[in-house]
Amino acid sequence: MVLSFPIDWLHLQNQCRLHAIFHGNQRGDEGCADRYIRAYLKVVLFVSLFPANFAEKYGKLTRYFLHLAYDGTQYSGWQVQPAVVTVQSTLHQALGIFVKDLKAIIGCGRTDTGVHARDYYAHFDTRGDLPDEIVYRLNAVLPKDIAVFKCFAVDGQLHARFHATERTYKYYVHFKKDPFSNAYSAYHKQPLDIEAMNEAASHLVGEHDFSSFSRSKTQVSNNICHVFSAYWEPIPEGAVFHITANRYLRNMVRAIVGTMFLIGENKLKPLAIKEIIEARNRNAAGKSAFPQGLFLHQIIYPTLHGAGYRECF
Repeated sequence: MVLSFPIDWLHLQNQCRLHAIFHGNQRGDEGCADRYIRAYLKVVLFVSLFPANFAEKYGKLTRYFLHLAYDGTQYSGWQVQPAVVTVQSTLHQALGIFVKDLKAIIGCGRTDTGVHARDYYAHFDTRGDLPDEIVYRLNAVLPKDIAVFKCFAVDGQLHARFHATERTYKYYVHFKKDPFSNAYSAYHKQPLDIEAMNEAASHLVGEHDFSSFSRSKTQVSNNICHVFSAYWEPIPEGAVFHITANRYLRNMVRAIVGTMFLIGENKLKPLAIKEIIEARNRNAAGKSAFPQGLFLHQIIYPTLHGAGYRECF
């Protein structure tokens, strides 16, 4: 008998053995072995008659990664929440059409309402086969503001959230009023002092407690993040903030950008950012910048991308 899906035979045999021991009176080793053989033969018969049903229960779990991007304008962030539409709930609904035993989709991180992602990874587990052209089929049922690029099997221990070592965000701001830029960039009425903001950004680099740039009452064990790089890049009629870190707190990047605006307007000195970090108090920092200018730009997994991987796009 040839099956089109992998079987965890050890798990199956253990289940049959438990079945044999549990049912009926034990008649010594010989009787137990007889019951085990009968149970095993029943399962083999069931597999041959109903392979799809068997796969969902006893097939070997395979972990898949999805590589995707999304426009966050119409979504209340990534994570599932009651009574609102999120990217995770929309993706789960679409994937559930093709993966009948889908339990959960785990993302590489949370993005807030209105925030976009150019480079996003999520994983899910299944015991069954994926249909041919799963990426094409997913994109056919997903709305136009979510695109899946790849779906590929990975080691069962690889976790989309916990094994990402670097995450890069970009925040776009434009200084000239433009109705066609507002969906993906924040409008600032006057130009900002980029040199002063870059001086302030240098104080973000390193391992710090970023409580001053985090929402209160978040469910994390600590507020320590390691920022690898942070800088402002001038572009025509605007600027882009780049930041790369091992992790982020909720609302962290937008709170940093909002504080940077005060420095760029010369309302605060560049060194003030260091004092704000040391305060560990959200009230010490500026208001959060608008969400539409923020993009999750790149996620790095050493096992997928290799050590020191960088990609420019």
